[in-house]
Amino acid sequence: MSILDAYDPAREAVLEPSHAAAPVEGFPETVVVTFQPSLTQAAAGWPGTRVLGHLPVFFQIPIYAIDYQGKTFGLYQTLLGGAASAGMMEEVIARGARRFILFGSCGSLTRDLPDGHLIVPTAARRDEGVSYHYLPPEEDYIALDTAPRTARVLTELGVPFVEGRTWTTDALYRETRRNVARRQAEGCLCVDMECAACAAVCQFRGVEFYQFLYTEDNLGGDFWDPGLLGKLPQDAKEAYFRLALELARRVTP
Repeated sequence: MSILDAYDPAREAVLEPSHAAAPVEGFPETVVVTFQPSLTQAAAGWPGTRVLGHLPVFFQIPIYAIDYQGKTFGLYQTLLGGAASAGMMEEVIARGARRFILFGSCGSLTRDLPDGHLIVPTAARRDEGVSYHYLPPEEDYIALDTAPRTARVLTELGVPFVEGRTWTTDALYRETRRNVARRQAEGCLCVDMECAACAAVCQFRGVEFYQFLYTEDNLGGDFWDPGLLGKLPQDAKEAYFRLALELARRVTP
């Protein structure tokens, strides 16, 4: 018995997201998801922002409706890790979300990229536990079919980026030299903790999932380089947020 045996094609589980969250009338179909509390706190003060509900994760995380360029989007701060992010996403889908824009930091696996550079993940290595409960285990990677559209929007905005695979792992402190080399050989440009899990949830639920990452630390050489980890200035965070909002605006009908 292993995680590879976890997948069950049954559509109904014993505990369903609908048991924890009910549909909300008028809930925004497109939701922006950030890891930065400073961004949701700032958006909470924008004119017209209102609270749609809360996600109970030992404490109450608000889900906001925000207005941007004539459209209304959802917004919430997610938690670190695939399991937490996936569970929160499930409850937001149950409320009415049909499209997610997730953005956050990653560890670069190449010394060629400067700190803060954007990566559009084309596929995510399933080195975590969540995706094996949502999708069959035959494929090691989950393809992000939305990557070309994300890349097109960034190109239209004139923002430099690269496209490539990401390595999603639960084990932050077990990114060994051997496994880094294996992922590099498979074409992974970076390592993250959520992409494969969230992509699997969205594929299973039939909703759209868009993601872009920005490099903070670097694991691509002989030593770990912390880079911008924990030192990203607020104006950079806000710039990434604006990109996420533009992506949301342009992919929302």
